[in-house]
Amino acid sequence: MNNYKIRHTTESDLAELMPLYDHSRTIMRNNRNTNQWVNGYPSKEIICQDIHQNVSYVICKDNSIAGTFAFIIGRDPTYERIESGSWQHDQRPYGTIHRMACAEGYHGIFETCIDWCRSQIPSLRIDTHADNNIMLHLITKHGFQHRGTIHIADGTPRIAFQIIDTQRLCIPLTTYIEHNILPKYDLFDDAHQQGHAQTVIANSIEISKHYNVEINMVYTIAAYHDLGLSYGRERHHIASAEIVKNDRNLRNWFDEEQIETIAQAVEDHRASADHTPRTIYGKIVAEADRDIEPFKIIMRTVQYGKNHYPELEHEEQWQRTKEHLNEKYGRNGYLKLWLPESNNAEQLEKLRCIIENEDALREVFEKYYSNSPEK
Repeated sequence: MNNYKIRHTTESDLAELMPLYDHSRTIMRNNRNTNQWVNGYPSKEIICQDIHQNVSYVICKDNSIAGTFAFIIGRDPTYERIESGSWQHDQRPYGTIHRMACAEGYHGIFETCIDWCRSQIPSLRIDTHADNNIMLHLITKHGFQHRGTIHIADGTPRIAFQIIDTQRLCIPLTTYIEHNILPKYDLFDDAHQQGHAQTVIANSIEISKHYNVEINMVYTIAAYHDLGLSYGRERHHIASAEIVKNDRNLRNWFDEEQIETIAQAVEDHRASADHTPRTIYGKIVAEADRDIEPFKIIMRTVQYGKNHYPELEHEEQWQRTKEHLNEKYGRNGYLKLWLPESNNAEQLEKLRCIIENEDALREVFEKYYSNSPEK
């Protein structure tokens, strides 16, 4: 966006910052908006408070401040009561944009601010005075929906707007998961390392493009789907769902209804589940988790047998491999495919052809058995 960069405001910025508010007040007055930002609002004290609370940001270009705004994540008291309308998904976490101003001669400040804020949290709220025609135009131009009227602290009314971005990954969420969740997969068996989780994430996102779903929920479900392996394989899907429900950090981005949907989808992903996934989210992660690559599946089956049943002799490992592949992937196997927007069906047919040709399957088994180290 015009090579702009956004960073937190510091007190050393104040000398350059306050003239931006003077400039914005002048623009308001020149456009017949005489009732907003009166009596020196926002004062230097208010901006200093924003700085100390780490909610003030500046938009910079070539080491100069081109714009500024406050961005506050959390429930805003002035937004608790809304007249002549209602908020969409009122219980979801949201961010609010306040005190936006720009320096003379710069363009695209509003767009830069909104684009950055939308990368921080999916749900955004903003308000402005009824006489602020410039801001009203920019707000609606960039996709915000009119939700009603709120009253700010001094009791005066403001027109309130909201936007919920369902198709953009939230950077703080993905950062949290990449640093704190995905590394847990490194403790699991070879078939369930970080690479597996990242593959399921990529597959889920690709499949989700065909459905009206929220990308951050899709991403989170895929990232958490196998975490319960730390409690054992048999009930890992149930344990994974409990991990979702108990992760208080997820409440920074999702409300309780979303958390429940995420947990259900995580629990429903297992191939051996005895029921159809309860939501489209469950079907997406279940389909993405299949990730059917015939030779990779055979290799993982052989590796799993050697790692978890080291007492089995060579021929016993062969029998276990053959039985497992038939039980899960054979024509009467328990694995089910839920959605057509992947190549799983085509790949499953290829795998079944190998399984049904015992000589071909034995040849592949011997290759991976001899090359797979025991643990």
